[in-house]
Amino acid sequence: MGDERKTTRVLLDRSGRTYAEEAGIPLADRPAPLYQLLVLATLLSTRIRASVAVAAARELFAAGFRTPRAMAAASWQQRVDALGRGHYRRYDERTATMLGNGAQLCLDRWRGDLRRLHGEANGEPAALRRMLTEFPGIGPTGADIFLREAQTVWGDVRPFADRRALAGAKRVGLPASAEKLAGLVRDPDFGRLASALVRVALDKDSADEITRAARAR
Repeated sequence: MGDERKTTRVLLDRSGRTYAEEAGIPLADRPAPLYQLLVLATLLSTRIRASVAVAAARELFAAGFRTPRAMAAASWQQRVDALGRGHYRRYDERTATMLGNGAQLCLDRWRGDLRRLHGEANGEPAALRRMLTEFPGIGPTGADIFLREAQTVWGDVRPFADRRALAGAKRVGLPASAEKLAGLVRDPDFGRLASALVRVALDKDSADEITRAARAR
C-alpha cells in the first residue's frame, strides 16, 4: 500500500491535470461549463491526439461557442474554421456538423442544461452513459470521457474510472479497480487521478518515468 500511495502522489504531482483544465474549462455544476465538457468529450472521441482535441476545444471556446445556443447559432463554416485553427483537420467537417446537431439536441431536450440530464438519470452512471450516447459523436468512449471528467463536480458519479484509466493503473502497478484506486486519494482528487492514469496509458515513457520517480521517493 505504501508503494501504491507513493506512485499515486507522483501521478498527481506530474500528471494530475484534468483534460477540462487543459482546455480552459472552469468546470462547475453549471450549464455552460458542463456543455463545454461535452464539446471536449466529442472532440476527444475521434482517433486524434488528445493535445489536438484540447487545442480545437480552446479555439471553439475562444470563438465564443461556449454554450449550446452559441454553438447552434454559429454557421457550419465558422465551426469548421475554429476546428481548423486547432489543427483538427482530419475530422473537421463531420465534427462541425455533429457539434451543431448536438447543440440543438441539448437545447431541445434539456433546455441547454446538462444538469437536467443528470437529474433525469438520478446520477446513475449507467443511465448517464446511455443518455450521453444520444449526442452525435458521443459513443461509449465519449460518454466515459465525459463522466471521467464530470465526476469532479458530480460527486455521485465518483469513483469513475473508464477502461483507459484502468489500463494506466495496471501499467504503473496500481489496482485496476475504481473502488481500490479511490482508497489511495482524497475523494475530490479522484478525477485528477483518473486523468493522470489516462495519460500514462497513452504514453509508456511517461509511465516508466512515474514508476522510477515513485521508487526513488
